Amino acid sequence: MRLLKMLYSVALVTVFFDPYAVRAAGVEFANEADLAASTAPFVLDAQTTFEAFSRYSTQALTGAEGRLIAVEIDLENSPGFSLETNGRQREARYRMAFNNIAEGWSWQPLADPQKEDYYRAKFLPLKSVLVERGAYDFQDKIGETQRMKVTWRYDYFLAFDNLYDFFPRGGDDEAGFVAELPLEDSAHMGDSVRMLAVARVSDPYFSESTTFWKASYGKPTDFTLKKRYLHTTLEMILFCDRQNGRVLGRLTRR
Repeated sequence: MRLLKMLYSVALVTVFFDPYAVRAAGVEFANEADLAASTAPFVLDAQTTFEAFSRYSTQALTGAEGRLIAVEIDLENSPGFSLETNGRQREARYRMAFNNIAEGWSWQPLADPQKEDYYRAKFLPLKSVLVERGAYDFQDKIGETQRMKVTWRYDYFLAFDNLYDFFPRGGDDEAGFVAELPLEDSAHMGDSVRMLAVARVSDPYFSESTTFWKASYGKPTDFTLKKRYLHTTLEMILFCDRQNGRVLGRLTRR
């Protein structure tokens, strides 16, 4: 019986530390060869990946340290992105001046502004999910009952702290990821390009913050915002053709 318990414990450890067990939970890691491929790698869904990681302890995720994932950037919610025709090419530009993570773990209050950023970690937006969670009756104004909605929003981000592996620190508001892309024959050039990030999973793997706004007479909605981060080291930015997956532009770490 004691031997069976020992074997059972070893089996559990093997599952928890096996990266393929994480893959089975919804995470498909990219191959090193994908860094040089001419077509886009398999792209993970941010929500599925976060939920898969959250089912494991940090210890269990140790086996995934350094593995590659590929995610798509939410360009519809990226006001700093532009795609402009320049002669016989297009310039894709994703401005990063304001993509700072203002969480406690990212803040460096003693940072020298000449050498460091106050917010060490940067983000790329991946996905937003809005969930309606019912309603209730409440009097915020005495004598007047209102129907208060309950709404939650989950915002997913790729978090990384090696932005300046891609361009020098100290640029202006235009600084960011810039790539020259071939000019395609398309009536909707802005819709034809998708932006992907290839990154290595890193400790603490994922994190979450919560902000709550209580419903009031003027704004009859209980609103909960959850910011969810996948912690990584950024390896590459890819601009790809949305129709056929062909890589149009590639930015790698310096």
